[in-house]
Amino acid sequence: MILIGFKLSVVLVLLLDFTGYSVEGLCSVEHCTDTTRCILSKDRKSCKCARGYYADQCDKNAHIKVMCGRDYITIRAVEDFFKYHNVPLESLHLPNKSCRAQREVIDGVPYYMSKISKDKYLTCGGRPLEKNFTHISYSLSLLSDPRVIGNIIRHPVIKMDYTCVYPYIRRVSLPFPVIPFSSETVMRVDELDATIQMMLYTDHTYTKAFSSAPTIELRDKVYVEVTVTEPADFFLLRINECWATQSPQPNTTEGSVHTLLLNGCVNDQTVFFLNVSEGQSGRNGEGSTVRYSFDMFRFTAEPHDLYLHCTVQLCEPDDHTSCIPNCNSISKREAVRADPIQGLLSYGPIRIEMPNRPPSSIVTAVVLPVAGVWTVGFFLIILITVAKAGSRRLAQTEEH
Repeated sequence: MILIGFKLSVVLVLLLDFTGYSVEGLCSVEHCTDTTRCILSKDRKSCKCARGYYADQCDKNAHIKVMCGRDYITIRAVEDFFKYHNVPLESLHLPNKSCRAQREVIDGVPYYMSKISKDKYLTCGGRPLEKNFTHISYSLSLLSDPRVIGNIIRHPVIKMDYTCVYPYIRRVSLPFPVIPFSSETVMRVDELDATIQMMLYTDHTYTKAFSSAPTIELRDKVYVEVTVTEPADFFLLRINECWATQSPQPNTTEGSVHTLLLNGCVNDQTVFFLNVSEGQSGRNGEGSTVRYSFDMFRFTAEPHDLYLHCTVQLCEPDDHTSCIPNCNSISKREAVRADPIQGLLSYGPIRIEMPNRPPSSIVTAVVLPVAGVWTVGFFLIILITVAKAGSRRLAQTEEH
């Protein structure tokens, strides 16, 4: 089963008892000033932290994250979030208490996380699968045991609901395989594999991709699409560089090279980014699909076939600022994030449709002039012969 996307549906509930009374993290009213992190009640006498934030001033981010892989489902949050609510690691589990959470340190930050394979989904207490014609949904909850002191419960119980959505693929038999002409690469971000694909389309509608090596006339538009196919509509995609070579090797030192995009910005005056939904001008790095066009060209030296190469970078969904390149100033244009995770895509060959040419220069310069000389000479001989014959007849007439 291939991941097509996942639904980040994380709900945090702090239960004060078993009656169902719930709040989403209490905070101090006098410190509740940031509405994106802290929510005041209508009477302004109480407040609660927005989803994902905690502490008395709601100034700490729990960094709750759901990851849906090909064969696993994971949820995690920073350790400090659970310690703030006095929830020990050993009390965290899925609906089946035998499926416990673990502690893991990532880039120096400790997290509490639950990771299970999809084979153990039902065993660990996953809710019944929700299936329609196109998708299957997996839904789980991460829970904490209540801490009972005597006959009372003072510390909150945590419940996090989360959902992963996968495609429900139905295979259709065809009389022959349809294999699109495309380039594909797989990148890993944290623990999630992402698949990126590059294809060329026949026109600006981006509805029909070339199914074999395309042949394009000079100055015609070349329509390129680079998209994250798995997981769909989650990561932001940025194209850092695109260049054309005369050989399939992207880093070759042989032959000519022409750069179309550099540091996410246009390096060829014919390049235009296109909006995915409207077909109008767009930007690089604002979604999971990037489309751009350029005018077809060829190198002065043979071979004239082109190979297109692009380096791509994935950004987190909330990373719009750093994912969209700023191409207004030279200094900012060169400021690419340090050590980004990049992938390389290559496509080709792209063939140039050459116009029909006249016969070779040798035929034009030698054969035709020689033929012309023979033709003129033939007519001169005829004229001289006719003139001589006329002269003889005139002389005979005068004698008689």
